[in-house]
Amino acid sequence: MKNIEIGKRGEEEAIRFLKSQGYKILERNVRSKIGEIDIIAKTKKEIVFIEVKTRSSEEFGFPSEAVDRRKISKLEKLALLYLQKKRIKLPFRFEILCVLKEGEEFKFDIIPFF
Repeated sequence: MKNIEIGKRGEEEAIRFLKSQGYKILERNVRSKIGEIDIIAKTKKEIVFIEVKTRSSEEFGFPSEAVDRRKISKLEKLALLYLQKKRIKLPFRFEILCVLKEGEEFKFDIIPFF
């Protein structure tokens, strides 16, 4: 499986996982000139901006290691633009959803950040 295919499959599995955890998926792959937000979801009380990182092994590091300070800064800007555009005044948070493919199984780890 190629990296792009693994990423797409990981995002599909991430959606299933998030729904099972009570997240309501609002939007996916929201793009602007600045970049992209993988998933925008809602919990009972807040909006969650989620960066999905999928790996087929930990050989080249854990998925969250691919999210550096520059990427986080970009996500923060994208989130603020989204909230302004949609006129949403709910609390919000950011998460990295690490998806690790082990054989045919997927393992998930949510890492909050701000």
